[in-house]
Amino acid sequence: MASPPLAKNDPIAIVGAGIFGLSTALHLARRGYTSVTIFDKQPYHETHYDYFKGCDAASADCNKIFRCAYGKQSEYMRMSLEARDEWMAWNEELQTGKLVPPGMSTRDCVFVGNGNLSLTEERELPEFEVETVRNMERLGWGETQLVTTDKGDLEVAKRKGFEGMMDPFRRGERAKSYLGVLDTLGGTNYADKACRFALAKVVALGVKTVFGEREGTFREYVYESGKVSGIRTLDGHIHKAARVVMACGGWTPSLVPELDHLCETTAGSVVIFRIPKDSPLMERYSAKNFPSWTWNVRDGPTGGLYGFPVTEDGLFKIGYRGEKFTNPKVQRDGKERSVPATRYTTEEQMKQIPQQAWKVIQHFLQQYTPELLQEPGVKVEISRICWYTDSWDNHYVIDFVPELDRRVLIATGGSGHAFKYLPNIGKYIADVLEGKESDRELLQKWRWRSRADNPTTTSPIVNTLMEGQEGPRVLRKQKLTQETLVLPGTAHL
Repeated sequence: MASPPLAKNDPIAIVGAGIFGLSTALHLARRGYTSVTIFDKQPYHETHYDYFKGCDAASADCNKIFRCAYGKQSEYMRMSLEARDEWMAWNEELQTGKLVPPGMSTRDCVFVGNGNLSLTEERELPEFEVETVRNMERLGWGETQLVTTDKGDLEVAKRKGFEGMMDPFRRGERAKSYLGVLDTLGGTNYADKACRFALAKVVALGVKTVFGEREGTFREYVYESGKVSGIRTLDGHIHKAARVVMACGGWTPSLVPELDHLCETTAGSVVIFRIPKDSPLMERYSAKNFPSWTWNVRDGPTGGLYGFPVTEDGLFKIGYRGEKFTNPKVQRDGKERSVPATRYTTEEQMKQIPQQAWKVIQHFLQQYTPELLQEPGVKVEISRICWYTDSWDNHYVIDFVPELDRRVLIATGGSGHAFKYLPNIGKYIADVLEGKESDRELLQKWRWRSRADNPTTTSPIVNTLMEGQEGPRVLRKQKLTQETLVLPGTAHL
């Protein structure tokens, strides 16, 4: 059944100003829709997506990984290549002064192509990396995925200016293993700047914003004749809408209970180090010399690390997703669902991270960045819990809620790999809104689904969901770090 047709002047309410919401608004405005409004409880027009100014959504961060490496999943590779072109265009808009949001300058960029390095401590490359190399060659992108220990690939890296990125931790100098694959098409997104830029773009195209703790917070749907006709915000105001897009990040599963067993809110752990600006590590770890990276990313609780080059402000970020923690709470309908809890929302202790995460990060620091531990003045600036929405199969959920008469569309389930699609994922969301539900591979994977719809032979279960209070990953069951983390070697937890 096709969606009821949308007129260009029909009101559309987008709940959430993260990457799903911003990208949806951008592409709807580009298609000529004139009554698009984004709602969010966070005052992003004032805080500019800066975590240090109180922003606690996953999209509000200093940096995110960009990669084209996707194993056998050609559809995501193609989408990444499409996004990369858009990121480069956004850089040009900034640097030529075509669009410079307040507080930014033509010296800023939202993407840097410094490569993305996937490291393993195994003796052989994991199957995912092998398939990535094969698949990119098949798609015509040979010599973009370089094996770090391959002499021929090292020559390619030298020719392309990526030689230092093949062993950025200088493991070879210490006779240590550094097996991995460098995705030379990958790099780093500066997330807060990218969201600021995207917000400025949509506002320039006529998209309205309603931000604030009461006026921008979704409370409930409004119905007419049994069908959703808009939303009511926490301040009591009713906002009419022909379509509602729920793109609420980690808050989506608790606001849309129909997502039970399809998506769940889970927490990653982040530690940000501060490197003094006069330190030689600022040059060594800079984006021109250092890639974004992952380490043992599919190895469960003892792996799952990722990180970035140091920012101009001296921030050196390492994240952990080896164990994805949950925070189940009883909801109004009596069911338990995991909900975000951060230092800016409900629970003060969430400024700590689980000791399991810090233990893995400590091990990595000792083995891969001993110079960081020895450098005077380096400290832990901040630690945080970062909330994502995982689907059971790691594919996004972009579809109408079956029970709501195709008036409410969900855009969620980023599963930790969606930010890089800020420039282009809204194109696909807009297609679904307009009823252009073709048999394209991506849209098929993103449909509303259950495990029975996707046999494990073609869509394996990646994330276990809805374990509730009895599950082993519940945050309150974890031993948490001290409030102030210290570097290994100077003190111990």
